[in-house]
Formats: sequence, structure tokens, C-alpha cells
Amino acid sequence: MSNKEIDKLAWLYIKDGKLLSTRSKNKQLFYLPGGKRESGESDQQALVREIKEEVSVDLLPDSIRYAGTFKAQADGKSSDTIVKLTCYFAQFEGVLCADAEIEEIDFIEYSQRARCSVGSIYVMDWLQQQNLIT
Repeated sequence: MSNKEIDKLAWLYIKDGKLLSTRSKNKQLFYLPGGKRESGESDQQALVREIKEEVSVDLLPDSIRYAGTFKAQADGKSSDTIVKLTCYFAQFEGVLCADAEIEEIDFIEYSQRARCSVGSIYVMDWLQQQNLIT
């Protein structure tokens, strides 16, 4: 059985010990903001574009730093489909606001992680181990 991998970039933004998460229209679970690269885009270019599209803020390119890469079962996909989340920390300018396919944004604390996708939970476990979220 061959595995299919969905390659996504994600922004990790923590405020008051809680992780910024987004919920798309017609979805129940929260996900990390971000998305897939378009042809020819670097990680940084794709992340800046996706975050602007989803939550209306401008990431500051010089502040983007790699956090880690995590793999998990892809939500709503067959069991042989995994999502690879390449995560970055970054500062931003602007006001966070749900846009495009995003219906809701929320800051989720570790004890509320069941509201999130499996991939988000893996990332939250790591952030909690690093004492970055509560």
C-alpha cells in the first residue's frame, strides 16, 4: 500500500499561551493557518501568501523561522493519506481576521486540543513540551 502525502506549510502564532487556529467553512475541526505551495514558490513565499489569504495579515519575511516538520493522518482522507506540516514562527503586521475559506479563527489552549485536526494536535503536543503553550 502506497502512502499519499499532502505537503503543507503552517504558521505557528502563540498569544497568551494559546495557539492561533483556523476553521474552514463547512468543517468542524480547527487547523493551523497555512496551505500548499504553488509552482515555483519557496516556503516563505507560499506561507506569506497563504496567511494573507486566510487571516488577512502580512507576515514579516525577516521574522520567519523554521519550527519543525510534523506528519499525521490527514483529516477526512483515506487511512493511507498523511499530511506533512512544515511549520514556521513569524511576526506580522495587520489585524487578524478570517478571510477566504476561513469561517472562524480562535486561540486554542492545550486542554482544548480535541477541537483540532490530528496534525494540529501533534504540533500542539510539541509546543507544550517546549513550554510554548499552556
